[in-house]
Amino acid sequence: MAADQRPKADTLALRQRLISSSCRLFFPEDPVKIVRAQGQYMYDEQGAEYIDCISNVAHVGHCHPLVVQAAHEQNQVLNTNSRYLHDNIVDYAQRLSETLPEQLCVFYFLNSGSEANDLALRLARHYTGHQDVVVLDHAYHGHLSSLIDISPYKFRNLDGQKEWVHVVCTAQLNNRLQPSSLSLCPVWEGRSFPLLATSPKWQSEHIRKAGGVFVADEIQVGFGRVGKHFWAFQLQGKDFVPDIVTMGKSIGNGHPVACVAATQPVARAFEATGVEYFNTFGGSPVSCAVGLAVLNVLEKEQLQDHATSVGSFLMQLLGQQKIKHPIVGDVRGVGLFIGVDLIKDEATRTPATEEAAYLVSRLKENYVLLSTDGPGRNILKFKPPMCFSLDNARQVVAKLDAILTDMEEKVRSCETLRLQP
Repeated sequence: MAADQRPKADTLALRQRLISSSCRLFFPEDPVKIVRAQGQYMYDEQGAEYIDCISNVAHVGHCHPLVVQAAHEQNQVLNTNSRYLHDNIVDYAQRLSETLPEQLCVFYFLNSGSEANDLALRLARHYTGHQDVVVLDHAYHGHLSSLIDISPYKFRNLDGQKEWVHVVCTAQLNNRLQPSSLSLCPVWEGRSFPLLATSPKWQSEHIRKAGGVFVADEIQVGFGRVGKHFWAFQLQGKDFVPDIVTMGKSIGNGHPVACVAATQPVARAFEATGVEYFNTFGGSPVSCAVGLAVLNVLEKEQLQDHATSVGSFLMQLLGQQKIKHPIVGDVRGVGLFIGVDLIKDEATRTPATEEAAYLVSRLKENYVLLSTDGPGRNILKFKPPMCFSLDNARQVVAKLDAILTDMEEKVRSCETLRLQP
């Protein structure tokens, strides 16, 4: 608690001295010092309350008492690795299996979504015997070197595209998708949020005919966030079954938990190598207790249905903003995973990058935490904790409306939009 009492300026100075500048802060012109959080709210050192529209990690709400209790109680008894028999890991695997198609019945537990996608690559390559990967343009699958290589969102600013990585956009999928060993494909194209014009079911059939496997990256969109279904890949129909599913972020509500679910053939091919897979902390009794608690809260509080109703209402309110404000080019998404596209003009659809940065800064001043995304950093990305309410939606959109109106008045008066330090 001593650090919470340190003045904000001192905390910032220490961070600038000790932490790499590559580890960026939200709102760098005036960072927020957060000292506690509860549900969909975060509080700074002065006690100011912010509505959190950023954290899809605190899936069932920041510091949910049942999740905190589950971790605390298990920590008091035992926390060790998964080489010992323990009920929690098998109970958790069984509960997860009940949410998935029966073909996805072999589980691996890890610490992060990046680890999960790295393992998915290994599983796929052992099963197929090939290296090639097909990914969607602007996609991001994690921060490990193996995943930077298959994340156009990152590699274009680093070493460039490897010859075994094949990048496609939705317009290309119908007629230019080349045979590959693997397709890592989220529900949305990369980080720009259009729903896929081509069905992942079609993609998976094409990939499988070429001897490959299909991986569904559910790290941002799983566990009921899309509302209509528990998993985003289920939006494609009940007969669509990926070969591998990766999970992270929301799975542990802030505790470092991740998972890979695979079919029997994929898992058996990996096992046939004779090389052990071991993760020191993956599948620990505490991690699995936390994971079970998250599933219990999702069910008890009916948060999947809640995401459907609140998300639809938020989409409706944001759609009204599109009609009212020309800068809003489109509103896309499903459940509580929504993107608002800001553009400079409708004809060219040039990304309104500077305006988006100004807008999120002004929203922060009005106690709403929101982030931007997309290749042009012009997409307002709504992914709040699942307890985000109808009243929260009204408050956030009302503040968004007021700031957009003010921005339009400034532009008409030729006043420059500037972020105040």
